[in-house]
Amino acid sequence: MKKETLEKRTRIANDILYYIYTHIDTHIDIEELSYDLQISKFHMHRIFKEAFGKNIYESIKSIRLQKAANLLLTNRYSTISDIANSCGYSSQSSFIKAFKNRFDFSPKEWRNNGYKEYSNKILEESEFALKSTADFSNLEPKIVKMPYLESYYIRNKGYNVNIKQTWQKLQTWILSSDIKEYKQIALLHDNPTITHLNECQYIACVKTDAYNEKLPKFKIAKGVYAKFDLVGNHGDMLKFIHWVYHEWLLKSGYETTTKPSYAVYKKNNFLSDDDKFELSFYVSVKF
Repeated sequence: MKKETLEKRTRIANDILYYIYTHIDTHIDIEELSYDLQISKFHMHRIFKEAFGKNIYESIKSIRLQKAANLLLTNRYSTISDIANSCGYSSQSSFIKAFKNRFDFSPKEWRNNGYKEYSNKILEESEFALKSTADFSNLEPKIVKMPYLESYYIRNKGYNVNIKQTWQKLQTWILSSDIKEYKQIALLHDNPTITHLNECQYIACVKTDAYNEKLPKFKIAKGVYAKFDLVGNHGDMLKFIHWVYHEWLLKSGYETTTKPSYAVYKKNNFLSDDDKFELSFYVSVKF
């Protein structure tokens, strides 16, 4: 396969997945998406399957359930029906059945501490997180309104050591193009404390005015966010996200939305020699 063909297919696959994530609270019309991308449904399904190893409908279902699992955890004042609707389910009974099959807990069981059992097993998948002794109990966020952040990106499947290689590719472009003004951003489509780490969609992003015809581009959602300023070591990040969703949000009185959280780096631990980071972490909130 020619490099240009591969790049075009990768771009189409990324556009499909981006569309799914940004329309997960609605009915996703594959016919309409096919028309917008100017590609037949057959080729659209084939390209997506080749890129991500699962078909479009499987991905939609998986993403809906991951978003719902997160909202059930944080949005204590929303009913199960409300959460099902906000994640694109029109039938509560079909949502409950699908959720039980995915997580081995009913939505009610999940909300009543089932998530803790599930999440603790996830943390055990990371030796770095298990070694972390960081304490976040005194951390206070600022509530800020953020604009769209248009960024180039590379998608990495898995919250794992492969992320370093992904960032190195973006760093190669930055250095070889002599780009001076840029921001490095990590977008977390999935909450890695309730998603198996090898299944997480981690997006390494660069916001810059420089032009790149090969890399895909998207907009990180605007809105109201709780902003946490954080300094730490590599293993602290997963433990911090666990604290944000399992402790801070539950006590804060805020609820979150289906918008993904993201981190803006001042110092990127995946590129630093000492594995330390300095960043601002943004989680979408509503009241």
